[in-house]
Amino acid sequence: MVDVSVIIPTFNRQRMLGRAISSVLDQTFTQYEVIVVDDGSRDGTKKLVTEFGGRVRYMAHPANYGVSAARNTGIKNSNAPFIAFLDSDDYWLPKKLETQMEFFEKNPHAVACQTGETWIKNGRRVNPKKRHQKPSGDIFIPSLRLCLVSPSAVMLKRTLLEEVGLFDETLPACEDYDLWLRIGCRHPVYLIGQELMVKQGGHADQLSTAHSGMDRFRIISMVKLLGSRLLNEQQRNAVLDELKKKCGVYSAGCIKRGRIEEGRYYLDLPMKLST
Repeated sequence: MVDVSVIIPTFNRQRMLGRAISSVLDQTFTQYEVIVVDDGSRDGTKKLVTEFGGRVRYMAHPANYGVSAARNTGIKNSNAPFIAFLDSDDYWLPKKLETQMEFFEKNPHAVACQTGETWIKNGRRVNPKKRHQKPSGDIFIPSLRLCLVSPSAVMLKRTLLEEVGLFDETLPACEDYDLWLRIGCRHPVYLIGQELMVKQGGHADQLSTAHSGMDRFRIISMVKLLGSRLLNEQQRNAVLDELKKKCGVYSAGCIKRGRIEEGRYYLDLPMKLST
């Protein structure tokens, strides 16, 4: 038996994947399994993973189904009571798993925690803006504006995913925003202040650069929540307020680009949902 299942989804990132895997194998905490889910790569990903031998489990999709499907495949084929994710362009510092497991031992009521992170963009360290600073505990309302949980920094109890469900495979992006809202409206997500994960940015294959109009996916997530009956009155009002802002911005963009009917739909959506 292992304590943590580490799930690494990847697609055509052979040049970065080796560093991500090595950062797991270099952890001071050793009771883990590593599952790499190859989401239809056409490069040398499989060959790279096999070079790590039996220390890494390799699973492959026949085509590119998306990061949500890849993570979900890993979850469904994992065994440990704790689950940690690592994007293939990020990497961990050696005490990441040890520190989080110690947190759960000291806080048995907790179901989710994340560490601090170092941001690297185009090879240079950058400082996150104030709006990206992560809260600890009740993160739900602050997380409505933008995603404040990093997949590569978080560790979850398996029972939490059994409660709230897995990643939404219909969302091509903002799938993490969607999951963290489903978690955050029910449970605290705690922050460990140490920077134990390095987040890489600036490369062309990131989802944030592959999809325009990202707010439409966040809007979908908020609409789902409003229909779920999970929210208390304060949470519901906060969702409606943020939905109105995001729909206003997205609607204006649609109208500017000549998509008048789509723009009007999003402009009217918050009012329809508030009645």
